Amino acid sequence: MARRARRSSGYRHSLKTKVALGEILSTFAAAVARGKNGWTASELGLTGLADIDEVVDALRDVEPDADLALLFVESDDQYLAVLRLDEGEDLRVFGSDSAFVEESRIGQVLLGEIEAPALEIDDLTAGADDEDADRPSTDPDADPVGDADLLADLGISTHRLLGLCGQEGMLPSDVTAEICQRIGCGDEVEELREA
Repeated sequence: MARRARRSSGYRHSLKTKVALGEILSTFAAAVARGKNGWTASELGLTGLADIDEVVDALRDVEPDADLALLFVESDDQYLAVLRLDEGEDLRVFGSDSAFVEESRIGQVLLGEIEAPALEIDDLTAGADDEDADRPSTDPDADPVGDADLLADLGISTHRLLGLCGQEGMLPSDVTAEICQRIGCGDEVEELREA
């Protein structure tokens, strides 16, 4: 995420403040699950979860019969982590910036076990289509990690996801909102923020 970005005015956030590494960080964790009756969304508390297995268990418990569950974790207006759980078993993880691991305990829990990096932001230009030529500039400091292809079958390609995360001025909440709108659960997540 662009570190110089400021919060958009007029956009309501129900961010919870948590203390991590002696700094006050704002985090918001939205779990969305697709079941037989469509999408449901709920806020997931990450406090006290010791490792990624406990996070997965908490995500699974949101909607045990869901064929697909996603967790969007926004931290400090800088970092976004996306977790995907298919059929309650197959976990895939993406992080907008590897610095999240060093900045907070939550980042360490969510992204600490990722070994393979995502494509470099610089690779976006090399693989971009001609229609993307007028795309806004990307943040050269961003270092995405994990599986950037985890939302491809939902209409968010690798290049689109990396482009959103690296775009100057985009906050994690903006990225989450755009992804959720595209995959069909935008209203549910918006209601969750306003609750």
